[in-house]
Amino acid sequence: MIFDYNVVWENLPLYFSGVLETIKLLLLSLFFGLLAALPLGLMRVSKRPLVNLPAWLYTYVIRGTPMLVQLFLIYYGLAQFAVVRESIFWPWLSSATFCACLAFAINTSAYTAEIVAGSLKATPHGEIEAARAMGMSRVKMYRRILLPSALRRALPQYSNEVIMMLQTTSLASIVTLIDITGAARTVNAQYYLPFEAYITAGVFYLCLTFILVRLFKLAERRWLGYLAPRKG
Repeated sequence: MIFDYNVVWENLPLYFSGVLETIKLLLLSLFFGLLAALPLGLMRVSKRPLVNLPAWLYTYVIRGTPMLVQLFLIYYGLAQFAVVRESIFWPWLSSATFCACLAFAINTSAYTAEIVAGSLKATPHGEIEAARAMGMSRVKMYRRILLPSALRRALPQYSNEVIMMLQTTSLASIVTLIDITGAARTVNAQYYLPFEAYITAGVFYLCLTFILVRLFKLAERRWLGYLAPRKG
């Protein structure tokens, strides 16, 4: 088997355009997903059923259904309702980019909420007692002590979620977006060379994953360095 480098070289601009689209989808999804995950995570650790139950139900449903199904429901499913097509939201809901970002943000918000909730539950009791001893209110304690501490400890788990979301963005090509996978589909459709098309896409995903892993390692070294064992 001979690898056709010429096809890859000629279509590198298409792949680089796909990389930019992938990064855009990833950053927007993570940003809005994290914004939604923080209050959901706080709701998940609440002892009040009326507060905890809606957040639990949301994360259970989202994590219990495939990402592809959620994307199809938002991009294709909502369009069948006349009330949606006639609403002020239709210009956004008819956009593949908006629908993909919305679906990805909803999906990652559920997983991130559970990560945040788990980190909050694992907060050392001494930190809570120290905050109470300083006379902090519950809101101030969460804002200045518990939430920042939990977010730092959640970095290793959240890095896995970010990498999984990077791989998940490949589903965007199904709704006509030309991300990395979409570029590979285009090259394959044009030249009928699936190996060259998709191995190139895989290389780009590997490079992005390597960059993300390095960035999170640097973040962990900075914000979790105090947890590292001291050298004798």
